[in-house]
Amino acid sequence: MRFILIFLLLSTEGLAQAPKFTRQDTLRGSITPERAWWDLVHYNLGVKVDPSDKTFSGQNTVTYKVLKSAKIMQIDLQPPMKITAVTEDGKALKVKQEGNAWFITLKKKQVPGAVNNLIISYGGRPQVSKLPPWEGGVTWTKDSNGNDFIVTTCQGDGASLWWPCKDHMYDETDSMTISVTVPDHLMDVSNGRLRKTTDNNDGTKTFEWFVSNPINNYGVNVNVGDYLHFGEVYQGEKGPLDCDYYVLRDNLKKAKTHFEEVPKMLAAFEHWFGPYPFYEDSYKLVEVPYYGMEHQSSVTYGNFYKNGYHTTDVSGTGWGFNFDFIIVHESGHEWFANNITYKDIADMWVHEGFTAYSENLFVDYYYGKDASAEYVIGTRKNIRNDRPIIGYYEVNKSGSGDMYSKGANMLHTLRQLVNDDEKWRTMLRGLNEEFYHQTVTTGQIEAFLAEKSGMDLKPFFDQYLRDVRIPKLEYKADDTTLSYRWVNCVEGFAIPVEVSIDGKTQRLIPESTWKTVALGQPMRKLTVDSDYYVDASKIE
Repeated sequence: MRFILIFLLLSTEGLAQAPKFTRQDTLRGSITPERAWWDLVHYNLGVKVDPSDKTFSGQNTVTYKVLKSAKIMQIDLQPPMKITAVTEDGKALKVKQEGNAWFITLKKKQVPGAVNNLIISYGGRPQVSKLPPWEGGVTWTKDSNGNDFIVTTCQGDGASLWWPCKDHMYDETDSMTISVTVPDHLMDVSNGRLRKTTDNNDGTKTFEWFVSNPINNYGVNVNVGDYLHFGEVYQGEKGPLDCDYYVLRDNLKKAKTHFEEVPKMLAAFEHWFGPYPFYEDSYKLVEVPYYGMEHQSSVTYGNFYKNGYHTTDVSGTGWGFNFDFIIVHESGHEWFANNITYKDIADMWVHEGFTAYSENLFVDYYYGKDASAEYVIGTRKNIRNDRPIIGYYEVNKSGSGDMYSKGANMLHTLRQLVNDDEKWRTMLRGLNEEFYHQTVTTGQIEAFLAEKSGMDLKPFFDQYLRDVRIPKLEYKADDTTLSYRWVNCVEGFAIPVEVSIDGKTQRLIPESTWKTVALGQPMRKLTVDSDYYVDASKIE
């Protein structure tokens, strides 16, 4: 998810002190004992969407593998939604609710290695999203022809807003079946491939979708509307990739022209990141009544069929008007969010920093390296440096909204340190190969980049991820020498930096103590290469 407003939503909390956390925060954000003993295998989610009373109801059959013996299982479902019954092998089970968490007491002996099934029945009026996708829930609206237009969004707030699940990012289900029943004049579009459509002969139809790859909870979505479909086949790195587009009836003509950007996006991102990660499940772009989100293989779109982001260019440079921000950014999440997924939302920068950076790489692919540098540097105006990019672990609390533009500029700076664009591209592709369809920690990403770059990057990541200060190159000069050092930085910060001294480029390797270099003549002017996200100041 990547939008201007989110900088304010994520950045204005806790400016002076750490927030206070509750037991509910821990139940939501940690791998509790009641979660740890079992591993997700498959969800078979069936949900009926009823626009007449704005309710969701249905069942979720949870297939799980027992890792160690236990009796209590935690399933999450947020009020006002309610679990109405739970059965295993036809036997009703006792359920105890504690806020958003529901603790199920199992009767069957849980034998390590066994694969079991639990059927959870539920229903209710899910939380209405007042500002999708920044506030999670269900959006109930109408299209221009008066047809119901209903969608779900739930990043951060949790998929348990509208369906019962193991609502923690560390454990992804290996596959998923999603069956959505809607009024028969409408259509549901969800993740994966449409397996069948059933006319229920009662004024409703059921659309069954199947996801054959691991999928995170917030990536699961329901989109109900008066959709028309068209598609194409993209010849990608792994062969033919089905691309399917679902748009409102009145927008079909302009969508067929505007969505020509999708193959361009795929070409750029397969070049930089490697093959699209979900060939088996196809790529879909689905129109929604909000800006857009990165739902896996069901990317949602609401950017009015225009380039830029709504009416703006997030970089302020003009380059952002050369592409549709939502198509590029939200699709970039297929690699960073849906392929490589954070285990804890505290590491949300792994999704948003790399994906914000993907905008810059799209510009690089089509308009060149100078244009891409100008774009990413332009996004620095969005950085607040209010609090660290990394959030609080085990309580479902992300870091600063700076994870977008600061994350992108950190990666752009790292590209300069690597100083070899083909090597840099190999590292980005290597991430998507090494962590293919996995959940990860920041530590794993840092270690991979350090190993492949051959550099000690711990101070570098500590500076940009865990500190709010912008490192500053402090320098002074006399008639014969230049003295320089890093200040405003963490211990051990010693990255090289390119500077121009009276028009001549030179690579310095400052440390926290003064270093000197011979000039040969008095220095008139020093400027730091703007590709590095650092400050500079001269001491007179």
